[in-house]
Amino acid sequence: MSRTPFLPTRDGISPSLVWLPHGHWKTLGDFFAFRFPTVSAESWADRMSRGEVVDDLGVAISLNNPFRTGACVFYYRQRRDESVIPFDEKILFLNDQLLVVDKPHFVPVTPGGRFLRETLLARLKRSTSIDTLTPIHRLDRETAGVMMFSVDPSTRSLWQSLFRHQKVTKIYEAVAPFSESMSFPREIRSCIVRNDQFFRMREIEAEANAFTSIEFVERRGRLALYRLYPRTGRMHQLRVHMNSLGIPILNDRFYPVPLPAGTDDFSAPLKLLARSLAFIDPTSGECRRFESNFRLQLSSE
Repeated sequence: MSRTPFLPTRDGISPSLVWLPHGHWKTLGDFFAFRFPTVSAESWADRMSRGEVVDDLGVAISLNNPFRTGACVFYYRQRRDESVIPFDEKILFLNDQLLVVDKPHFVPVTPGGRFLRETLLARLKRSTSIDTLTPIHRLDRETAGVMMFSVDPSTRSLWQSLFRHQKVTKIYEAVAPFSESMSFPREIRSCIVRNDQFFRMREIEAEANAFTSIEFVERRGRLALYRLYPRTGRMHQLRVHMNSLGIPILNDRFYPVPLPAGTDDFSAPLKLLARSLAFIDPTSGECRRFESNFRLQLSSE
């Protein structure tokens, strides 16, 4: 179930929502202390005094309000320690239905974890003033390239169905080690599932749910440029498939083994690029193709 928010988008950030579950809490303050243990009562009281926390009727609330099971509360997430990501996106196409953007490395698509204002969605809402923007498909934070957003909620399902029914031709490029023993092109088919570590994926022996075609493009020293054609869109699919071949994508911090978490090294982005997307526009019937302006540097390491 969804509710229309009673708070406007602010600085590119849409309000968040929390449903009040069954429980023994007497006041909203009691519940907020349980639900948001890292946020102080003083912080909530300050936000509430400015009318930045409201109920499902749009009425400003306080910590002393009685807890009401089944109600919902709208509020703005806050991050005071968010770092600036020094790379800019570029809009490739925009009409009443669709926005296509060239996403830089390191920029996450949607708010989550330690990122809020520096997400692609928030940036685009600020620059376009279009509050209805919604991503149509996924693109890892570490990956650069072409990304699509729905503009009009009434046609959003048409765009999403393109990806769901594999009607989008996706071409990626990756830099990875050169293999003397491996021949290309080749087709990779496997079953990819979530790893015990929530941020990683793994392959298991089961019916294939992930399909990727891989071509060799050129070699320079110990590295090579590859072109990848995913037919499906499993999380980290291309990273997992390249790693399974023994040629993990250059600067991948998750595969073959996760590196310690820390600050981003902006000088060493993941060498994976969503080069282009092509499809038949479901609203106009036009053939459309969008290509990234970013290029992967193939050094002679």
